[in-house]
Amino acid sequence: MSNGLRTTAIGAVVAMSLTLAACSDAPRDETGSGGGSDAGTADAQAGGDLVIGATSDPDTLFPWRATQFQAVQLLGNVYGTLTELDENLEVVPGLAESWEVSPDGLTVTFQLREGVTFADGSAFDSADVVYSLEAIRDEATAAVAASTLARVSAVAAPDPSTVELTLSTPDSGLFANLSTVNMAILSSDDTEEALNTQPNGTGPFTFQARVPNQSVTLARNDAYWGEPALLDTVEFRVIPDESSIVSAMQSGNVQMAVFDDPLVADTATGPDLTVAETPQLSYHVLQLNARRGPLADVNARLAIQCAIDRQQVLDTAALGEGEVTGPITSPAYKSDPDARPCPTRDLDQAREYLADAGLADGFALDTIVSQGEYATSVNEAQNLQAQLAEVGIELTFTPLESGAYVDRWIAADFDAAVALNGGRPEPDGMYGRYFTSDGNLNQVAGYSSPELDDLFAQGLQATDEGKRKEIYDQVARHLEDNAAWVWLFTSYTYTVTTNTLQGFVPMANGSLQYLRTAGFTG
Repeated sequence: MSNGLRTTAIGAVVAMSLTLAACSDAPRDETGSGGGSDAGTADAQAGGDLVIGATSDPDTLFPWRATQFQAVQLLGNVYGTLTELDENLEVVPGLAESWEVSPDGLTVTFQLREGVTFADGSAFDSADVVYSLEAIRDEATAAVAASTLARVSAVAAPDPSTVELTLSTPDSGLFANLSTVNMAILSSDDTEEALNTQPNGTGPFTFQARVPNQSVTLARNDAYWGEPALLDTVEFRVIPDESSIVSAMQSGNVQMAVFDDPLVADTATGPDLTVAETPQLSYHVLQLNARRGPLADVNARLAIQCAIDRQQVLDTAALGEGEVTGPITSPAYKSDPDARPCPTRDLDQAREYLADAGLADGFALDTIVSQGEYATSVNEAQNLQAQLAEVGIELTFTPLESGAYVDRWIAADFDAAVALNGGRPEPDGMYGRYFTSDGNLNQVAGYSSPELDDLFAQGLQATDEGKRKEIYDQVARHLEDNAAWVWLFTSYTYTVTTNTLQGFVPMANGSLQYLRTAGFTG
């Protein structure tokens, strides 16, 4: 991605943030680039224990299969990846300090950092990278980001500091996609069983303790290869009710929390608290399983799409704080919501689609809803239920705690799912694993087609940014013309911090990686 496009993209994110009016009495940072806490703030001192309020316990401590937001955010501070994203979502070195791509784009050579160790004191080298990438590629591992390596035909380690990937075709998205914690580099001596109870990474924090359903505590990794973190410990304390988290912050027992409900953020008032609003790449969506029942007919799916007023869902569930979206939320490749069938609610058209599907009297839609992972889910489901009822579609929904929800979601055990999916700056990393026929989450997506397979392949091989934008516009159009899912809106996170916490930078991808630069002023 060119620097020019990236600058424009981030500018768009910031501009989106600036359209918001502060709705809390607490001081608010409206730049979208930090709370009461700018990275590199000189006043922050080493030491101190940070308590973060979290609504759910992580459902796994194994990074290759983590999909729940709470698990991904926590593990991102424990494990290292070959590449990372900086606060502007630019790809920067991680465990690989540099890389080269051959002129034909088919060989990528990574030069690894030396002197890196895992939390257990063992040395990191190329054997760990080969082990990790080979295991992620192995279907038996069931790694959720396995499709990132779909174009990798061989992984070799010429020496302890070098890893060479051979690609079947050029892969423009590879470096951004390697940055997710789902691509964490594990020690070749570790097992999943061991890591489920004792994570062992190369990140800025190490796993210290866990009390199930109560807390997970991390400690500063003094042997971290980068600048050591300032905080002694970070505790993720499980407090299921967000209002209770606010009370804990106001009483000083919790110093940081990330909310997705603007109503809750509004209550986080106090002279010692600051709220940062950050537009997100994640998106709220009604996922449809096109391989089940009436949803196998595209007309039934289009009827759902046309019967929904997305702005009403946004207004009802999130006070209108967000933006109606199409499939791709990355500013550089952003979809045009007006290009979809029924860009505004059209009940007559919805009824026509139902008649074309032979379902003029409507049908039932069994829907799963995550309760606890994010705050607006049930309100979204209730609004969708009311809207769809007007054309005879009976949406029944089952709220599930996040672990149970993820289990049914991974198994594609649903007609529909109200979901908040993480977004990425690279559209292939965002959707290739869902909507290509051999994508490792295609069962969850419930939809693929030869045309989409070809478009995703073209997107990875194209190097011209303008051409890539054209290709991903076609991807987005195909997804919405076939109502694979019903994309609803993007929203904001509200990072509430005590004013003495400085140096944390909220990110548009929801990562908490800048805990590594956070510290207290006194």
